[in-house]
Amino acid sequence: MLAALQIMVIGANMTSQKKPDRRGSERMSDFSFRGMELIFRVVDFVYPYIGKRVQRFGIQPGMTVVDYGCGPGRYTTRFAYLVGERGKVFAVDIHELAIEAVKNKIEKQGLKTVTPVLAKGYDSGIPDGVADIVCAIDMFFAINDPTAFLEELRRITNPEGFLIIDDGHQSRSETKRKIAASGYWEVIEESKDHLKCKPLSFA
Repeated sequence: MLAALQIMVIGANMTSQKKPDRRGSERMSDFSFRGMELIFRVVDFVYPYIGKRVQRFGIQPGMTVVDYGCGPGRYTTRFAYLVGERGKVFAVDIHELAIEAVKNKIEKQGLKTVTPVLAKGYDSGIPDGVADIVCAIDMFFAINDPTAFLEELRRITNPEGFLIIDDGHQSRSETKRKIAASGYWEVIEESKDHLKCKPLSFA
């Protein structure tokens, strides 16, 4: 059953993303987003792994975390609890329904430290160097311009901060190739689950 649900999630993620040629094509349809949101609810009920997964990201109380490509906020809420009352979480997405979903979670769960952000293209609008950790989970494979995307993540990360990124639905070699080609990040740790990267200094 879990395997079938995972296949459905992949299908929802890839809807409207075949042969993309512009940033707008990365935004799935409203119908696909609603379907993905429903599937995730089922997956999280059947296989609640996110809580354990985020424990390996190195998030500490008081940190500022950016959940870039937050979707319906599955990880955003976990990040909020990890950073605590002294921390801050920015939930960033290009889809209006994602921002709406996060706002609903903020209201229902009283998440005062979470700020939803509707990105314009790759521009998150977040100030330079504010993030201690940027998390890009299950979305890098769908990015049309990896270098521009990784440049934006570098811009919003402080010099001592980190990027946590996973493969999504692409090979590890492809993920590492894109990161290296951008010139903005260096992979310093990797596991089967994700890669941890440090920002490279601007020239």
